[in-house]
Amino acid sequence: MTLTRSQTSELLERYGLAPRRAFGQNFVVEPETVRRIAALARVGASDHVVEIGAGLGALTLALAETGADVLAVEIDSGIVQVLRDNVAKLPNVRVVHDDAMQLDWNELLAAAPKWTVVANLPYNVATPLVADLLDDVPQVQRLLVMVQKEVAQRFVAKPGNDAFGAVSVKVNYWATANIVGEVSSAVFLPRPRVASSLVEIVRREAPAVAAPFADMFALVRQGFATRRKMLRRALDGAVIAGDFTASGVDPQARAEQLSMDDWSRLTLAVMARKQARS
Repeated sequence: MTLTRSQTSELLERYGLAPRRAFGQNFVVEPETVRRIAALARVGASDHVVEIGAGLGALTLALAETGADVLAVEIDSGIVQVLRDNVAKLPNVRVVHDDAMQLDWNELLAAAPKWTVVANLPYNVATPLVADLLDDVPQVQRLLVMVQKEVAQRFVAKPGNDAFGAVSVKVNYWATANIVGEVSSAVFLPRPRVASSLVEIVRREAPAVAAPFADMFALVRQGFATRRKMLRRALDGAVIAGDFTASGVDPQARAEQLSMDDWSRLTLAVMARKQARS
């Protein structure tokens, strides 16, 4: 069971609600699409799922059909009541009325050591939320997120690609990421002006490289802040000529040209220099 376009429209009318642009609400109203997302989530009876931005519950219902235990998070106080009504008879669904950007994740996920996040994320939330989950919530082992196509390309981009940026490095540090599907704007209500992609992000057992997270990402952020500059200028004040020499990183390269190993070696060279001076 899930929600069709006509059922979604009827529910919104009955409760006197409308999609809110402030929350980036575009409801999926094509049952085949939500079932495909639930299948791509690869969860079942022994799994624990957090659905972020559950809306009226179309995807929630499809996830519940897999047998997984589902925490459905919704920020909108009007929509959340409809969601509660729609899942009231499902023993494996619990609704959480909260802002995913403000949640106490340790408290929320205390019931199990491993979780999968499934979400339809608006543009303004997608990047910071995924980054925060990877940085700070190790209980989240997998994510299947539907995001604007441009955002998806950033999550999966490799060095040398125009979409490659600091978030690409961060995702690759913690996880592997692949685009596993495309979603037409026609399946949403209201219909957005952009296409969406489904991205699967799987946390690595250990970070991709040896450099400590905080030290490496201080350099990554600085490097990409002025990405058109050569690194010797972009990283001025943080990296000296000897660090480039010790790491084998070209000081005339630009941030988007560096691989994960390059960033790691440069970070370790900076740390070694500082340690030698202390």
